[in-house]
Amino acid sequence: MRLASLILALAGTPAFACDTALALAIDVSGSVSKREYAIQTEGLAVAFLDEVVAEALVSGQSAVLVVQWTGLSRQAVTLDWRRIGTHDDVVALAEEVRTMPREWDMFSTAIGDALAFTVREFDDVADCERRIIDISSDGTSNEGMLPQLLGPTLDRAEITVNALVITGAEPNLPDYFRQAVIHGPGAFVEVAAGYEDYPRAIRSKLLQELTVPMFKSVAPAPRNM
Repeated sequence: MRLASLILALAGTPAFACDTALALAIDVSGSVSKREYAIQTEGLAVAFLDEVVAEALVSGQSAVLVVQWTGLSRQAVTLDWRRIGTHDDVVALAEEVRTMPREWDMFSTAIGDALAFTVREFDDVADCERRIIDISSDGTSNEGMLPQLLGPTLDRAEITVNALVITGAEPNLPDYFRQAVIHGPGAFVEVAAGYEDYPRAIRSKLLQELTVPMFKSVAPAPRNM
């Protein structure tokens, strides 16, 4: 009887159609020049086309979203969820990222509001087992809600926040992101030593997010409250 009950229970458990839903939240605040924005879009496109990254996206039937954000009330979905089922889908995604227009170029940095906006987009990818926000920035939050207050919301949605920090504009930026921004099982900060290092850093970050399982048993990243 116990075996029969177990079989029925397993049969009724829905399988995840997608391994990872990855939302890339790109900082386009006033500190980011036109050249630096171009480095980000080209670097991200090339990283998607990396052989290992592309294979991970396809084998995991991943979903990818791109959000641009800056100051208060200025967040926008640039590329809605793209489902990656084939290598042709990866090529199409890379081309869209490479050519996507910039939404803003002269406002503040509201990291908490960017996270709150992006969390809501995950309602459309409930079939994905892992949910990750990949936020990149070259500065600390200076407007809007404090990013560390999003913890309970992120926990309820089972979303992990990782960060790509571009150093040079502000001191101690990686420490700020470790303490106030990243959240969830296995959360980490990838550091780019200036914008010229962004292409290497985003590839490294995608490899970690897509090829290294983030088990829920891993303790949440520590933060100072």
